[in-house]
Amino acid sequence: MRVLRLRRTLGTLLALGVLGGSASCTAAHGDDARPGDDPPAALAPFERLLPAPLSVRAEGPGYSFGPGTVIRTGRGADEEVRRVGELLAEQLRGPSGLPLPVVDGVQGDGIRLGIDEEAEGLGEEGYRLESGPGGITLTARTPAGLFRAGQTLRQLVPAAGPGTVPGGTVTDRPRFAYRGAMVDIARHFFSVEQVKRYVDQLAQYKVNTLHLHLTDDQGWRLAVDSWPRLAEYGGGSEVGGGPGGHWTKDEYRELVAYAGERYVDVVPEIDMPGHVNAALASYAELNCDGKAPERYTGTKVGFSSLCIGKERTYEFIDEVLGELAALTPGRYLHIGGDEAHVTPAADYAAFMDRAQAVVGRYGKTVMGWHQLAAARPAQGAVLQYWGHDKTSAADRAAVVAAAKAGHRLVLSPADRLYLDMKYEAATKPGLAWAGYVPVRRAYSWNPGAYLAGVPESAVLGVEAPLWTENVATRADWELMAFPRVLGLAELGWSPAGALDWASYSRRLAAQEPRLDAQGIGFYRAPDVPWAQ
Repeated sequence: MRVLRLRRTLGTLLALGVLGGSASCTAAHGDDARPGDDPPAALAPFERLLPAPLSVRAEGPGYSFGPGTVIRTGRGADEEVRRVGELLAEQLRGPSGLPLPVVDGVQGDGIRLGIDEEAEGLGEEGYRLESGPGGITLTARTPAGLFRAGQTLRQLVPAAGPGTVPGGTVTDRPRFAYRGAMVDIARHFFSVEQVKRYVDQLAQYKVNTLHLHLTDDQGWRLAVDSWPRLAEYGGGSEVGGGPGGHWTKDEYRELVAYAGERYVDVVPEIDMPGHVNAALASYAELNCDGKAPERYTGTKVGFSSLCIGKERTYEFIDEVLGELAALTPGRYLHIGGDEAHVTPAADYAAFMDRAQAVVGRYGKTVMGWHQLAAARPAQGAVLQYWGHDKTSAADRAAVVAAAKAGHRLVLSPADRLYLDMKYEAATKPGLAWAGYVPVRRAYSWNPGAYLAGVPESAVLGVEAPLWTENVATRADWELMAFPRVLGLAELGWSPAGALDWASYSRRLAAQEPRLDAQGIGFYRAPDVPWAQ
């Protein structure tokens, strides 16, 4: 109880404006929050923010948010700033029912958006939010920063209708540049509309990357003009024998544009040289024996491989990745590389040399699963680590060596951030090969110190993958992702000193009305003090 009493005192000081910074930085990491003590409703508005911001000072009277509120984007504001203002107005109108017109000019009260390219300490995505009786001012060096500021404001405005936004200042910027979530639409097919919904859910918590696992043994999900049968035939299956499906190029473009408007970069993945049965079934010429296998609807891994010694294989890779690169404005193309169990090590390394060269020729940066470390990662390649507590010392050593050689890491430890791992034995969807991953375990680790021998400077960021071997519906998807993906958001954004379970669990509980209002069916972890 000593820590809880200390946190009450700090929260009071913060609310009075006496204390700068977030009170969430003050308690020891891992302290227990007890359901029933200080319910979420007792938290001051700034104390409810998730992810925890870098610095908060609550002071003075707030701003009256009501029917007369306008959003001001500045006289002559560029088109992108205006678009950010329009999107913020749309996001705030829904729950508030207020008109919130977007107008030119920064004079007058209301919500004012402004770019200051010389603002210190904000970086590319940081912002400053100032609230007082005369209005709310959002300042950033970039439109992306303004968008992030708007997402913070969404948590401060009254839950519904008019009310007061508290007075004070939030100064904020992310800890890691890469804050991602992955969804596997290959094992079970999902529509663009469902993925758009996830983009909105992620972006409001400052997640900035969506990794799409587009191909696997069970299905090929993106149309490729030069190899049309990949989608037409290879897309017609999924785990369990369902009908599968695929996206057209226009649908993919639509999703990429939608995500980009919310400052979420799309990282597409074509897994190779393994996880390719859907491709092999579509084209006999990709098989070493010239015979196409049957489509696969099971869940085993590691049994398929492209034909490493066949030149047609590399023509295939060049044409597929070339089309994908042309569709994708982001910097990364993910080429998989995991679980290539039937590809000999020397063949694997030779294949990856050529595949990485193709990515480079199309002006993109290679991303691959951490097994790429055992081959020859291309200069600048980013490795995604999905190991866990039982990962072999040799595998870890290869990743550490790659980091020391200058390769950045995205951390996705399976026993922390794999969203398809069950919370507990009773969880109906999901798997448990990496163990159960309750909400507290998913949150309670430090990415900057996770791999011994890897400094924080080598960590590009974190990502929470959702594999879909037995996640087949939107309800299953959201149950497995929420609330754990909110922990991912805080791990990626908030300063290391803010990673405190006692504070986080209370702030997470304070998100309950938002999740309910958005129709997100989430797992009500028993050690989080939910209101209901």
